[in-house]
Amino acid sequence: MKSQVFQNYQELQDVKTLVIGSGISGVGAVSLLSRFGADIIFYDSNEKLTADELQVKLDKAFAKEADRPANVHPVYCLTGELPAEVEEQVEAAVLSPGVPIDIPLVNRLRDRQVPILGEIELAFLAEKGRVIGITGTNGKTTTTTLMGEIMKAHLGEEKVFVVGNIGNPYTLEVLKTKEDTVTVAEISSFQLETVHQFKPVVSAILNVTPDHLNRHHTMEVYAAAKEAITCNQGKDNICVLNAENSYTADFAGRCPARAVLFSSGRVLENGYYLKGDKIVKAVDGKEQELLDIHQDMNLVGICNVENVMAAIAMAEGMQVPMETILRVIKGFHAVEHRIEFVATKSGVDYYNDSKGTNPDAAIQGIKAMSKPTVLIGGGYDKGNEYDEWIESFGGKVKALVLIGQTREKIAECAKAHGFAADKIYFADTYEECLQLCTKLADHGDAVLLSPACASWGMFPNYEVRGQQFKEYVNALN
Repeated sequence: MKSQVFQNYQELQDVKTLVIGSGISGVGAVSLLSRFGADIIFYDSNEKLTADELQVKLDKAFAKEADRPANVHPVYCLTGELPAEVEEQVEAAVLSPGVPIDIPLVNRLRDRQVPILGEIELAFLAEKGRVIGITGTNGKTTTTTLMGEIMKAHLGEEKVFVVGNIGNPYTLEVLKTKEDTVTVAEISSFQLETVHQFKPVVSAILNVTPDHLNRHHTMEVYAAAKEAITCNQGKDNICVLNAENSYTADFAGRCPARAVLFSSGRVLENGYYLKGDKIVKAVDGKEQELLDIHQDMNLVGICNVENVMAAIAMAEGMQVPMETILRVIKGFHAVEHRIEFVATKSGVDYYNDSKGTNPDAAIQGIKAMSKPTVLIGGGYDKGNEYDEWIESFGGKVKALVLIGQTREKIAECAKAHGFAADKIYFADTYEECLQLCTKLADHGDAVLLSPACASWGMFPNYEVRGQQFKEYVNALN
């Protein structure tokens, strides 16, 4: 048995390693582990899959890698129930983000002192350059994308890798890193549950609000997972934190890194804040006006003002000149599926906020609307409550069209908060929902897809949900 925490990737050579989960992260983990010389078991508990199907996934992935060396060990693929005799051989386990850390199999491995790591930790063992790590309940993808663009403008396209929860596995990029490269990583709470050595030079926790409680069970556990992004940082590193979020503001006082604050609601002695329509930087109370949020930004909503302030703070922490930072921000447009303007049809503005997969994210979506709005909500039940989301409507929502597993739960919550029952509509299919919205919206209104729920059950992911919305809208006369 190797050490319980791996110090570098060489220690994985010849180690019998179980990769759990056959999605894109699992395939990436197998690809990297095979280059490390690990002895790999590629496993998925889904009994509807076959070992041959897992092998096809690997063959397709490996075929794209022209420089792939011959494997020292063949990859053993398994599905269904893991045989006890195979489990007993496992010396290390790599979990895909969707695999909970408290399932019986993982618990048994942990009881045997088997090292448990995830894709982010695995890739970091081979990282040669500097890393920027970004987490938070909302805003991760926009901020990560913006940071990637800023770093590319500063260092050059070929020296920056944007990876992680954004959809590009870290494991597939890390071998390209060099001492002068920067990796910008969007990291979810699921991925942070399995870090040990991971250490960004600059990190950010954008906010922490209720989400994924079906996985983490309590807010304390969820917040601790987010805070783990700083677990190996010291005062020579930076962590950017939101002064307006109770969890991140509290964490500032005990953060192991040097905390840098941003605020959309108050003046800071040191940090970045919104003053009127201007983003301002303060050093010992001395202000420097940076940009006008209406004239210099293409993004809408206070949530995006906060994302921009966080990016400025991180970029300055990476010694990027302010001139470069502001130039990139002024040319930056909304990330797809995040309060994304789609089109105006028959005088109605359509917005795709499919990435609003929890109530707090959806609050930002409705806050960004300035017209009477037909709102699409509902989807998979992650155990969230919807009271604050309903309260944020502020008279803007003229009709609430609900779909998916949570539609009755949301409807009852809306009625309990005084939302008119005759303004709540149920749709059994997505197509029926979209057609209903078109009928309900009048000239001068907006239709907003901002579901406050995950897409699972109706769609494989929020991207497919958003793309179908856009296709429907663009086909309207």
